[in-house]
Amino acid sequence: MFLRRMKAELPTPDQALPGRLIAMPISDRHEVLPASLKGPFPEGSQVAVFGMGCFWGAERLFWPLPGVITTSAGYAGGITPNPTYEEVCSGMTGHAEVVQVVYDPSRISYEDLLKVFWENHDPTQGMRQGNDVGTQYRSAIYTTTDEQLATAQASRDAFAPIVQRAGKGEITTEITRLGDYYFAEDYHQQYLAPTKNPGGYCNHGPNGMTCPVGVARTSDAAH
Repeated sequence: MFLRRMKAELPTPDQALPGRLIAMPISDRHEVLPASLKGPFPEGSQVAVFGMGCFWGAERLFWPLPGVITTSAGYAGGITPNPTYEEVCSGMTGHAEVVQVVYDPSRISYEDLLKVFWENHDPTQGMRQGNDVGTQYRSAIYTTTDEQLATAQASRDAFAPIVQRAGKGEITTEITRLGDYYFAEDYHQQYLAPTKNPGGYCNHGPNGMTCPVGVARTSDAAH
């Protein structure tokens, strides 16, 4: 058992759990998409990482999108190497629950992915998402290129006035370059897949706000 932090605050490096050198053993087969979880991925593909609260429902949002090659549930933004789910939930690793999305930029743009991110959770809640409270549930965008970083920041600035007009307050989403990404345990991968837990817990869905990025391409892909 790990003591859950009483306050939703990120640990300092000297407070964080030590973790381990051995990576989490997981299956390489995606339960929904005809792809590998670990790669190698097709030449030209890119990687995006999003934290939207519980990663179960967040991962499912990206499966139907044309151009998405594969997804996985994992941990990012923290200190502890190769953390377990229990360690992340203790608040003593600094990680957020995240979804890694590998995509073909010739078929779907990063802006399209950002649109799904912004419109399907509440980015103003700090260290929580709805009834899920803790640092692991914070809203976050971890970028893998300088272009992604600039685009993510611009999308936040474009979405902020819409969020404020909806009475939601300031966006608290963490936007920074991705450090290490760690796969979550096998049972978390594609948790809501039809072959696993199709009726499982999910608190993600349209938040009623429209983000002014990716509109044209998303509209085109729907037809």
